[in-house]
Amino acid sequence: MVRAVPFHPRVAVRGMVTTADQLASSTGIALLERGGSAGDAIVAAAAVMAVVGPHLCGPGGDVLAVVSAPAAPPVALLAVGRAGSGADPARLRAEGHNDMPQRGDIRSVPVPGAVDGWMALHERYGRVPWDAVLEPAIALAEDGFAASLLLAFASHLVAGVPGASQLCPNGPLREHQLVRLPGMARTLRALAAEGRDGFYGGEFGRALLGLGDGEYTADDLARPLAQWTEPLTLRAFGHDLWTVPPPSQGYLTLAGAWIAEQVALPADPTDPLWPHLVAEASRAASFDRPSVLHDGADGDALLSLERLGARAATVDPERAGSPRPSGIPSRPGAAALSDGDTTHLCAVDAEGLGISLTQSNALDFGTHLVAGETGVFLHNRGVGFSLEPGHPAEYGAGRRPTHTLCPTLVTRPDGSLAQIVGTMGGDAQPQILLQLLARLLHTG
Repeated sequence: MVRAVPFHPRVAVRGMVTTADQLASSTGIALLERGGSAGDAIVAAAAVMAVVGPHLCGPGGDVLAVVSAPAAPPVALLAVGRAGSGADPARLRAEGHNDMPQRGDIRSVPVPGAVDGWMALHERYGRVPWDAVLEPAIALAEDGFAASLLLAFASHLVAGVPGASQLCPNGPLREHQLVRLPGMARTLRALAAEGRDGFYGGEFGRALLGLGDGEYTADDLARPLAQWTEPLTLRAFGHDLWTVPPPSQGYLTLAGAWIAEQVALPADPTDPLWPHLVAEASRAASFDRPSVLHDGADGDALLSLERLGARAATVDPERAGSPRPSGIPSRPGAAALSDGDTTHLCAVDAEGLGISLTQSNALDFGTHLVAGETGVFLHNRGVGFSLEPGHPAEYGAGRRPTHTLCPTLVTRPDGSLAQIVGTMGGDAQPQILLQLLARLLHTG
């Protein structure tokens, strides 16, 4: 084991946790040191990130993960919220909306899935008691933590938002200012003591129902949101790549890597052709995402080699292609995220259990709505819905929006775990991951 030091890469032989904040990384490593699994470590770290990085993630958002356990094929976790029973796209269109509203509108808040995701991971892979896994996050929320530079910068966005007074009691934060979040501590304590009912059936759930004013029913909050499912997989650069299926856009990471390999990506990333072909592979993979990605889309069909082969054939090493190659239809679709605030966590333990997890509020603090006095910012993942009548991703009761989060892991041909990767970045996540995978696996 190693202790986390901000911004310094480290090497370990018995376990590793990586996050965007040293408090979260240190928490995860401490769980490993006390005999916990990667499941314990990543949930503990994710909960800490929800406290110290509320501009990135929190219990009011979603969680997606890919897990590689020793001697078993990888599995995927979709803890993606669903629109409430009161979802009415016609009403939004009648109000003049062409796209889902980004801020200040509860209709862009699917029931958050993050807590169900944490609990699913702990139930399947945890060894340390549930309340002990959440205790570090509770302690930081109660006793306080020093605001990071990025949190201080982001706090300017919500300093005047109703419900944000616990985070910003005297206006925007200063770097290293002591932050205490009693509402978040109370919310996490209820979750630790009562499990799911302490969150969805407790203070948070009551606040969400009140804000929703008919958008949700109690049954919406009682419906489990964590789904274990088969991941998507495709071989590229001599390795097997794995990611979460739709409604995630993760298929684009795999498709882009396969196309990049087919078009003879140079081995040297300083070759001028390298960035051109990476960009073109991403374009060929993703240009029609708004038309084809939705809850229930067939991820295997989106990765069929016949489909991808036709796209690889559109890549010209001499010039940039058009956004939509000729002969391949497209049509308007769901509003895409142009920006995002998200965080990725990785954990591996001594037994070889590896977890790639991404959690997010979607856009910075989400909708800039807070669930009562809990201090929980509500995400705006509903911007992934379409308001086009009849579109397969149309906003509607019980539906899950299209998702930018796409955690990924890599195995060798013998099935052993090679890499765990993920990123923030909204729509750009598959492009970022393609660049990373190409450097790791293709150029070495």
